[in-house]
Amino acid sequence: MSAGDVAALTGGRLEAIASRAIIDGPVVVDSRVCTAGSLFACVPGEHTDGHLYVTDAFRRGAVVALASHPVDVPSIVVDDTVRALGFLAGGVLRRTTGCRVIGVTGSSGKTSTKDLIAALVARAGSTVAAKASMNNEIGLPLTVLEVEESTQHLVLEYSARGIGHIEYLCRIARPAIAVVLNVGTAHLGEFGSREVVAAAKGELIEALPSDGLAVLCVDDPLVAAMRSRTSAPTVGFGRAPDADVRVEDLTLDESARPRFRLVTPDGSTPVAMQLTGAHQAINASAAAAVGLAVGMSVDEIGDVLSEVSAVSPHRMQVTTRGDGLIVLDDAYNANPESVRVALDALATVSAGRAGSSWAVLGEMRELGADGADLHAEVGRHAAGLGIDHLVVVGDDAQAIAVGARAVSDWDGDVEVVPSAEDATALLDDSATGSDVVLVKASNALSLWRIAEALLRHDRHVGATDEVGR
Repeated sequence: MSAGDVAALTGGRLEAIASRAIIDGPVVVDSRVCTAGSLFACVPGEHTDGHLYVTDAFRRGAVVALASHPVDVPSIVVDDTVRALGFLAGGVLRRTTGCRVIGVTGSSGKTSTKDLIAALVARAGSTVAAKASMNNEIGLPLTVLEVEESTQHLVLEYSARGIGHIEYLCRIARPAIAVVLNVGTAHLGEFGSREVVAAAKGELIEALPSDGLAVLCVDDPLVAAMRSRTSAPTVGFGRAPDADVRVEDLTLDESARPRFRLVTPDGSTPVAMQLTGAHQAINASAAAAVGLAVGMSVDEIGDVLSEVSAVSPHRMQVTTRGDGLIVLDDAYNANPESVRVALDALATVSAGRAGSSWAVLGEMRELGADGADLHAEVGRHAAGLGIDHLVVVGDDAQAIAVGARAVSDWDGDVEVVPSAEDATALLDDSATGSDVVLVKASNALSLWRIAEALLRHDRHVGATDEVGR
């Protein structure tokens, strides 16, 4: 696009750059990834401000900055750079033809489901999908800005921390297919109740055109009720008998990988997933409903779902260390529902081994007034599963230990440590090659550092076998 095009879409003012100047590189918000022809958007952050890095951006090849005040480089000055990113992305998307937007939301499982959908629809046509969890007012526009004229499918995550957030994202990229996975307790401290969470998630469904498609989990009553919020056709997925696309005969192998029969209106097919955790079967049924909607056959869908071996990092990423220790890195994020299913996977994987099971758990943030009770519930769940060792990281997660100790017949042990480094030291001294370690916490705690430290420790150098990442 030209600088003039960008200025017109964002309502910006050109400074020290000609209207006809061409921007032929990516749009970025991190100066370190600028390349020749980039547009560098100066986004203010929690700890720093992109305006401080314009010189570095231009040194690396940027040709124009999108800024909210004058800077000493060629720029397009706007009132609000984050809003301008949204205007720019929406304008670019409207200029494409034949690009179907597929949106995913839910309290948990968005990223894994997005990855499964992307793997499926990529078989049906050129696809752009969000990387990792680029799902907010910055990440979503940056993903949209990767589309080209040839792009047929754009797979996006839509996140919300309040009413109106998804509605705003839908004004940037209106979905043609909208998937809602669940309504849980993630961000309950901000929303106040699951009913308010449902109201926010349902904004994705309300954005559908009448010829769109709502893909709803019928196992969750709050999601199933969203049928009333759209005039578009709906498809139900899940394990319930009335699900249009459903999971039947679900079992887990010794690595907690789902095996099931996928039943659809077009027939059924066996699926043997490479991903870990029973919840992945439900994610797969949601993805399958999208695959059917874009014209894929049931057998092709089953084949792809059985082939996908990697999703975004730190999401039930299972790796076997050289000495045999299995590490389940699910530390990208955490809420009570996702922690329980991760603990279930740990119990399944460790059941067939001679060693011990270790659950390294940190704080689940943004749970509001019920936070202590919800943490204690997770501790009780771990003890109820018979997890051998529970390592709780940080004072804010101590209620997990309280809950576990309250289970009178549990013969495991629990230790509260102040930091990820202390947890790593404990595991390094105590965990053996026959053990299984799960690491899980809210992303802000970066507990994935524990998993990475365990896997790179010099004294355990050896071939690693990544199982069902």
